[in-house]
Amino acid sequence: MQESRAITRKSASNLALAFVLLPKSKRDAMSALYAFCREVDDIADEDSAPVEDRRRRLAEWRADIKRACENQPPQFAVNRELQPVIHAFSLPFDLFNELIQGCEMDLDIKRYEDFEELELYCYRVASVVGLLSIQIFGYQQPQTRDYAVSLGKALQLTNILRDVKTDARRGRIYLPQNELRKFNVSENEILEGRYSANFRDLAQSVAARAKEYYSAAQTSLPSGDRKAMVAAELMGMVYWRLLKKLERAQFDVFGAQPVSLSRPQKLALIIQSWFRLCFGPATGNYGNL
Repeated sequence: MQESRAITRKSASNLALAFVLLPKSKRDAMSALYAFCREVDDIADEDSAPVEDRRRRLAEWRADIKRACENQPPQFAVNRELQPVIHAFSLPFDLFNELIQGCEMDLDIKRYEDFEELELYCYRVASVVGLLSIQIFGYQQPQTRDYAVSLGKALQLTNILRDVKTDARRGRIYLPQNELRKFNVSENEILEGRYSANFRDLAQSVAARAKEYYSAAQTSLPSGDRKAMVAAELMGMVYWRLLKKLERAQFDVFGAQPVSLSRPQKLALIIQSWFRLCFGPATGNYGNL
């Protein structure tokens, strides 16, 4: 797992943070899965490379992960480390394929007309990761799949709100076009990083959609699977706090520093999740509309 651990450590992401609550075998498995996700996402985001080159490389990763799923020797080191995880936890190729399809959407699509279009993207790049993750976490109840889908969409919508400025630099606007028209926000305002009361109201409408998914995730997780989902619940808590912090900042995301949680805030959430796991209901404190 040397390659996967190195990628996970380097990323310092909120997702990697949640692995600390897992036993070592599952922590290593999640590192391998995360490394795969990171690799294909980085290919899609490598703006210095021509689109067709990135498309070809993603196709190579699709073929290679298919080999891993079919018990053939993979070419890429990350997939070689992921292969035993795939077989130990029955991770299906169809989900890896759908995740790559989500990355390919970033090659071709810079705008989304409405929430329906955007949520297909959110499903592919986030909910699919959740569906793979719950296989590793060890879910038992079928409703937990609904939980993974809802939580993935909630997290991705929160990411989209946080990263408006970064995405605009790439020429991408994930906020739905019909919402821009509804709140009288032009594309140029976003691309040029101009904050306004109209943008605040637009962002609040997207945040309201995210909150609905947080609430749906919270209510759809069966009690019997709550302890197994402790790492996912920590993710929900971290991103819920991030969304609330964006809300307190009135969604002014165009400043020099991105809105984020501090290390002490994240540590407090880890401790809180650990106490819930050991001494009480392992349900995350998020999604209260």
